[in-house]
Amino acid sequence: MHTPAENEVLINLYAAGVNPSDVYTSTGTYAIKPNLPYTPGLDGAGIVEKIGEHVTNVKVGDRVFIASLPNGKATGTLAQQIVCEGRFVHPIPQHISFEQGAALGVPALTAYRAVVGRANVQSGQTVFIHGASGAVGLQAVQIAKALGAKVIGTASRDSGKQLVKEAGADVVLDHIKEETMNAVLEANDGKGPDVIIEFLANENLQTDLQIIAKHGVIVIVGNRGEIEINPRLIMQKECDVRGMVLFNVSAKEHQELIHGVAKLLESEQLKPVVGYSYPLEQAGKAFDAVIKGEHNGKVVVITQ
Repeated sequence: MHTPAENEVLINLYAAGVNPSDVYTSTGTYAIKPNLPYTPGLDGAGIVEKIGEHVTNVKVGDRVFIASLPNGKATGTLAQQIVCEGRFVHPIPQHISFEQGAALGVPALTAYRAVVGRANVQSGQTVFIHGASGAVGLQAVQIAKALGAKVIGTASRDSGKQLVKEAGADVVLDHIKEETMNAVLEANDGKGPDVIIEFLANENLQTDLQIIAKHGVIVIVGNRGEIEINPRLIMQKECDVRGMVLFNVSAKEHQELIHGVAKLLESEQLKPVVGYSYPLEQAGKAFDAVIKGEHNGKVVVITQ
């Protein structure tokens, strides 16, 4: 591994996170095509081995997480060592394990941007997280609670519901369909939620529009196809439907997200949930598990 350049860091990696985008990129089905040869992985955690002369935010020996490297770069986190720009690296507190550190990056920054940046959640609001048992959803629950919101989360499996409850959700329900919309209203004194964080818009957006409160905000974080909606609901509710893709952020916004996440880590209001970890030689199984949705929480690969 080469000596880091002036703004780079050499890290001994102990764990790497697996994101859906990693799988899509590796199969050639993602919008961004990597330069070859290519090592997957945008997130990870480990110990700083060397730093470039201009790096000031971390030092040799620091326990750090790597947060959402630019997609398509040749060197990824599914490796024992990595050289990357120092701006993507931030120290992790002692109470956060390397596996948890690898569960930050894309999930934590996505959750923070959805809840804080796009939805602008305020204390006292009700936030409905539609699909809360995944890596992003569980951290979105924790961030919304840290802001003082009431949180209603959904999951499909009992194990997922338990994780959503442990993350701090006030109410945990099955995924909501048109015939079960009243469950959300009953859990919120007959009122619709002020904010909905949506992870499968192609199935749920029409239902979300029916239950959102007037002047509410729906943030679409995930989608896997098309859906027919009635725009009249948007008119009647005067609600906002906002899209979100993490890789749209500027370098300045990326730093703001990292620092926002870091504050919640320090205060122990954010504790990433690792659903399952695989050894490096079984990374293929980890990729399969992510696409099939086999585990709640974050799937990580142990790299040492």
